[in-house]
Amino acid sequence: MSARVAEISRKTKETEISASVHVDGTGRSDMATGVGFFDHMLDQLSRHSLIDMTVKAKGDLHIDDHHTVEDTGIVLGQALSKALGDRRGIMRYASIDLAMDETLTRAAIDVSGRPFLVWDVNFSAPKIGTFDTELVREFFQALAQNAGITLHVTNLHGANNHHIAETCFKAVARVLRTALERDPRQPDAVPSTKGSLKG
Repeated sequence: MSARVAEISRKTKETEISASVHVDGTGRSDMATGVGFFDHMLDQLSRHSLIDMTVKAKGDLHIDDHHTVEDTGIVLGQALSKALGDRRGIMRYASIDLAMDETLTRAAIDVSGRPFLVWDVNFSAPKIGTFDTELVREFFQALAQNAGITLHVTNLHGANNHHIAETCFKAVARVLRTALERDPRQPDAVPSTKGSLKG
């Protein structure tokens, strides 16, 4: 089986970002986006998906974190899509209810080739430290769009905004881990009656 690895670089007037992924990794991460809380969340995404991830980003942080966070989602999504190729042999679907203290977040995924995000997560404050809570959605929107995945994220319980954000990243990580596992019963088949998962 070919290694599911990819590296993508993207440069605009607002950001310069490179990302690499190894889908069949051990969850090693090396994050340097200049946004501390975001790096912490990306570490969770890598660790709990078991996807090795490296992200190096330089962005217009003197304006705000928006471009850096959104563009990181774009580049990581593109890298995942490239690493998966024709998505042959994957499990494709997964869902989880993930608990962390008082917080419970549900994530469900279809690695379908058709990008779509359903987001039902509310934060009680506009910021976690200096990080804008609305950027959590922006990241997952960019990731889903560019990875070609259908992703549903719903927060069912939660009071602490840090916990809510963290369970979103951990829940998505766990469904990625399951959905991208190789299916031992059909390792060479594309799991679709259409014969294609490229949209």
